[in-house]
Amino acid sequence: MLVVRVPDWGVVAAGAPLDQPAAVVHANRVVVASAVARAEGVTPHQRRREAQGRCPDLLVLEHDPARDARAFEPLAAALDQITPRVEVVEPGLVAFPTRGPSRFFGGDDALAARAGAVVAAVLRGRLGAAGDGTAAPPVLVGVADGLFAARLAAEAARAALAEPPRGAGIAAADDDADDDGAGGDRAHRSGGLGVRVVPPGGSAAFLAPQPVATLDRPELVDVLVRLGLTTLGDLAALPLPDVVGRFGAEGQEAWRLARGLDARPPALEDPPAELTVSVEVDPPAETVAPAAFLARGLAEELHARLWARGSAATQVVIGAETEHGERLERVWRAEGALTAAAIADRLRWQLDGWLQGSVRHRPTAGISRLWLTPAEVVPAGGRQLGFWGTDAATADRASRAVARVQGLLGAGAVAVPEWRGSRDPATQIALVGAEAVDLTVERPGAGRDRVVAPWPGRLPTPAPAWVHAEPVPAEVVDAAGAPVGVSGRGELSAPPARLSVDGGPWVDVVAWAGPWPVEERWWDPARARRLARLQLVPAEGPPRLVALEGGRWRVTATYD
Repeated sequence: MLVVRVPDWGVVAAGAPLDQPAAVVHANRVVVASAVARAEGVTPHQRRREAQGRCPDLLVLEHDPARDARAFEPLAAALDQITPRVEVVEPGLVAFPTRGPSRFFGGDDALAARAGAVVAAVLRGRLGAAGDGTAAPPVLVGVADGLFAARLAAEAARAALAEPPRGAGIAAADDDADDDGAGGDRAHRSGGLGVRVVPPGGSAAFLAPQPVATLDRPELVDVLVRLGLTTLGDLAALPLPDVVGRFGAEGQEAWRLARGLDARPPALEDPPAELTVSVEVDPPAETVAPAAFLARGLAEELHARLWARGSAATQVVIGAETEHGERLERVWRAEGALTAAAIADRLRWQLDGWLQGSVRHRPTAGISRLWLTPAEVVPAGGRQLGFWGTDAATADRASRAVARVQGLLGAGAVAVPEWRGSRDPATQIALVGAEAVDLTVERPGAGRDRVVAPWPGRLPTPAPAWVHAEPVPAEVVDAAGAPVGVSGRGELSAPPARLSVDGGPWVDVVAWAGPWPVEERWWDPARARRLARLQLVPAEGPPRLVALEGGRWRVTATYD
């Protein structure tokens, strides 16, 4: 597979100058940052305010997937002169098999150089880099046995742009160098073009030193690192039955990727012809809006047919034809199964880029026919239901409902929880405005792993189910009826025997744990705080978390 990638495509598609720090922001978080912005400390997933704090001159751009896809269509169309099998993985990244084109152009090296040069030429023409002296964005090309390895090879080509690559079999001298040594990897750099070619059968060796974090499976990677498997080579060296027995299907896919294989064995049979869906556009669509309306119904029909067979599509051919017989077919690929909404979005992006492209590539008539053909069909492995219910469409509807509530009640009326970390259960989680997050995707701030501070003195797990907004007065006494106290050394004056909450009846304490003394901000007299927490299990009622502060016991939380 050959991969062509234009880094930071969201910034490039927005037309931001490459010498100015810029970042694409969605839901108040950075999605893509330019190289200049990253040098100033701006990274993806940062909050907008933090990014602007690190880089005051940051140019903030709104996230617009349709704009990114529309701007990328001319680049994908330019590669049609090399092969008709161009697959759009995402705006800014395309791939295609090299077997046929490689023989025609004289090998993988020549093919990679040709593909990179074609894309670079289109970029220079669109951005005016050749005429006004501005620099064109870099183009990275990677060739390897599979898509995963080819993407990492393209990423490794960054080194060929930054400095002469070093090591056996790697070119390390002038620009446009080429040295395959003893059959090893080959790297090239020429101006803004970086190329990394992994020879056939060499992907496993190329991937071996790569960290397991490149698998982009956070939960699996966390377990692998804790088991001491820090590189893909460590994972690939394990027997497959052991990996499948411990990690299941996800582990099998990761093991295959670590060995330079595709995540799933290739499907050798073409999808059934009855899975192709099409629609006649009458009258022909001159703009994107009517075609996009039909696209959603077409995508839902294809998804329903696949779901009825217990299947899912990972690659879809999206085609359009005009009244004058002009045709545009494009293969869209996804790492996982394509949903109906995802297919409809890609169809709209493709038509948007075609209808609003340059005069040379724009069709001369309205679109009269649309069709969808699954190019790769795999068994549907089930669906993990999200918080909002079934699928992404439900999450979109929930997000729109939240937006309507905010419109009626004002910004900040809807809040979502976010982990902050603390010794006190009441302040471990903070509420932030829903307008500052994207409710349709997984939020890093909603996971415990986001908080890495140790917080000595905090309560052990499990956390209480109900944290009281206002602590409830309580009394804790020993077997003799004397109030229980805590010394300066954190020791109880006597074991707790009975508990009364808010003046209620006394109940016996059958178990207890603690105390956990806390002394916070001792250096600030105005904000200093000293207390001790105790877990109590009464004979009747739920377990309680009580705290002694200022000589008074209070119930701060209740366990379920």
